Amino acid sequence: MNTKLLRGLTLIDATSIVIGTIIGTGVFLKTSTMAMLVGSPYYVLLAWIVGGLLSLTGALAYAELGSLMPYAGGEYVYLKEGFGDLWAFLYGWMRFWIGSPGSIAAYAVGAMTFMSGVVDLNIIGGKVAASVMVILFFSGLNCLSVAFGGRIQAFMTGLKLLMIIGMSLGIFLFAEGGSFSHFWETSPEIHDALGFSAFGSAVLAALWAFDGWCNLTMVAGEIQSPKKNVPLSLIIGMFSILIIYALANIAYFHALPLKEILNANSSTNPNALPVATKAALTFLGPKGVTILSVAFVFSALGAMNGSILTGARVPYAMAHDGLFFKQLSEVNKNSRVPVKSILIQATVAILLALSGSFDQLTDYVVFASWIFYAMVTSVVFVLRKKKPNLPRDYKALGYPVLPLIFIILGILLLINTILTNPKSTLIGLTFILSGIPCYFYFKKQKYPTS
Repeated sequence: MNTKLLRGLTLIDATSIVIGTIIGTGVFLKTSTMAMLVGSPYYVLLAWIVGGLLSLTGALAYAELGSLMPYAGGEYVYLKEGFGDLWAFLYGWMRFWIGSPGSIAAYAVGAMTFMSGVVDLNIIGGKVAASVMVILFFSGLNCLSVAFGGRIQAFMTGLKLLMIIGMSLGIFLFAEGGSFSHFWETSPEIHDALGFSAFGSAVLAALWAFDGWCNLTMVAGEIQSPKKNVPLSLIIGMFSILIIYALANIAYFHALPLKEILNANSSTNPNALPVATKAALTFLGPKGVTILSVAFVFSALGAMNGSILTGARVPYAMAHDGLFFKQLSEVNKNSRVPVKSILIQATVAILLALSGSFDQLTDYVVFASWIFYAMVTSVVFVLRKKKPNLPRDYKALGYPVLPLIFIILGILLLINTILTNPKSTLIGLTFILSGIPCYFYFKKQKYPTS
C-alpha cells in the first residue's frame, strides 16, 4: 500500500504529547515513596531535580536525532542507523509487547481505579471492564486521524495543567497549617542511614514520573516542520514539566508535615490517601477527594492517549522495514494513520489489563528501557563521527559533555537496579533477548516495502 503518513501535528500538538505523556499519576503519588527512601524534603526535591535534569539531558540528545531523522518510529530508527537492525528490532520487540501496551493498560486501570472513587463502576462490570472500554474508545479516536488525536492530546494536557497549577496555588494561598518550616523536618532513622542506593532508588522513582519524554520522536514522521518543531517541542515540554513538578512538590511539603507525607499511600495502610489528595484536603476540605480523583482520571487518560498515539508508530516502522508483520506497515487511505498497528496495540494492552500482571511485566523492562535510552543517546556520538557533514538544524546542547553525563548516570542507575532488584533485571533482559530468534525469522522472511 502506497498511502503515506500525513504531517498533521502542529507545534502545540507535539508539545502537548511531550507534556501529556509524561504527566500521568507519578507526580501525584511518588513523593511519598521517595520520602520513605531518603527521609527529608530537601533530599526528595534533590531527587526530583536530578531525575528531571537527567531526563532533560536525554531529551536534548534525542532532539538532535529527531531533527536529523524525522521519521516514524523514533528510537527504533535511531538504533537502526547507529547500531544496525538487531538492536533496533530488540527495542521494538520490547516496545510492542510490553513497553507501549503495558503503559496503556497501566494508565487505563489507574484511571478507572480513581474513577471508582467517584462513580460505581460495577454497573458496567467493574474496573477492568471499564479499562477495556477506555482503551478501545481512545484507540478508536486515534484511528480517525493523527491531527484529531493530537487535538485530543492538546485538550487533555491543557486540562491537567490547569488542575495541577490550580491545586498548587490553592495550597500556597489557602492551606490550613501550611508552612515552609516543614522543609526542615527529617526522619532521623531514614535520613541518617541514607546512602547512594537509597538516593538512587528515589531518583529512579522520579524518573518513572518523568518517563515519556522519548515518545514524541515516535511520531516525528507526522509532525509539521519536524527539523524545527521536534527539538522545540521537546525543549519547551521538558522545561514546562520541570517547573510544574517543582511547583507541585513544593506545595505538598508546604501543606503537610513530613510525617503526613511518609504515611501517605502507605502499603501498610490500605485506607491511606495519595499525597496530592492529602495536600489538597488542607484547603478544599472533604470535597477535595472527589476533585482530585477526577484530576487523576484526566491525567491518566491524557497520558494513555499519548501512549496510544505514539506507541503504534514503532511496529509500523518495523513492519515498513520488513522486520515485522507486513500488515502493520499499512496506512489507512482515508485517515492516513496505521490503523492496524493501533488496533493490534490495543488488543495487547487489553490482554495485559485483563491479566492483571502488567505492572509486574512493565517492572521487568524498566531496566531494559534504560539500556536503550543510553544506547540511543550514544547514537549522537556515532553519527557525529560516521556522518559529520550531515546538515544538523539542531545540535544537542552541551555536546559532548551533557550526553556523556546522561550515558554515565544511566549506566550507574542500571548498576544500582541490578544490585537492588536482580530478579526483575534478569527477567527483563531474558525477555528482550527472546526477540533474537524472532529477529532472524523476520530477517529471513523480509519482504520489499515501498
